[in-house]
Amino acid sequence: MPSIHSNISFGLVNIPVLIRPIVKNNDVSFNQLHKKCMHRISYLKYCPHCKMDVKMSDIVKGYQYEKGEYVEFTPKELQDLKPENEGEIEIISFVPLKEIDSSYFEKSYILSTEKKSKAYSLFVKALEKTNLVGLCKTVLHNKFYYAILRMYDTNIILTTLYFEEEMNLKESASNVKVDNKELDLAMKLIQNLKGHFEPEKYKDEYQDKIQDAIQDKLNGRKVSKTKKSPKKEVTNLMKALEKSLKK
Repeated sequence: MPSIHSNISFGLVNIPVLIRPIVKNNDVSFNQLHKKCMHRISYLKYCPHCKMDVKMSDIVKGYQYEKGEYVEFTPKELQDLKPENEGEIEIISFVPLKEIDSSYFEKSYILSTEKKSKAYSLFVKALEKTNLVGLCKTVLHNKFYYAILRMYDTNIILTTLYFEEEMNLKESASNVKVDNKELDLAMKLIQNLKGHFEPEKYKDEYQDKIQDAIQDKLNGRKVSKTKKSPKKEVTNLMKALEKSLKK
């Protein structure tokens, strides 16, 4: 995705920034092929009512309000409905990060400037000193978002947030009484597995195996099957905890 030109605005201050995604997709992509000739499959726009292929110029957008009944929208009508803050990041308040549960985080982007900016540097320093995050609203890829601006090392990160109605957090089912001995063993197991978050050590094992399999295929070798250990069903929680601690 190319960088997006935008502005951070709060009060009367406007800071030009570039938005670019932090994450790059490293998944191996496969094409669908016709088994007979090994050529790629193409997808045609087809109208089953008229029994004919349809050109893009003959396609319109419609909302289904009843089964088989649609209300049509033109591209201009949809364009006119876009929020007025498209193309800018409008800060509405500054809040403590701990007040925002991480389950609301959607996607993150890094903000930068094309040239040295005193306003940008001042904003970075102010965020660092106050230890707050900027709650803002913006439009990305034709979608309206609330988001936060937070510091990560020396960079400003924009993280879009899910709306409350998008969340599907159900009531916890952890109200079953537990035995003190079981709890003690579980806490010991957690302590034994205690460590540090070291993202540089975490590799995408599945994608690595696919890459190896591709090389095996190209070199005429048989693709090796992943060995999977059978999982035993836990029938006695105490015994399972004790065995885990011994391991």
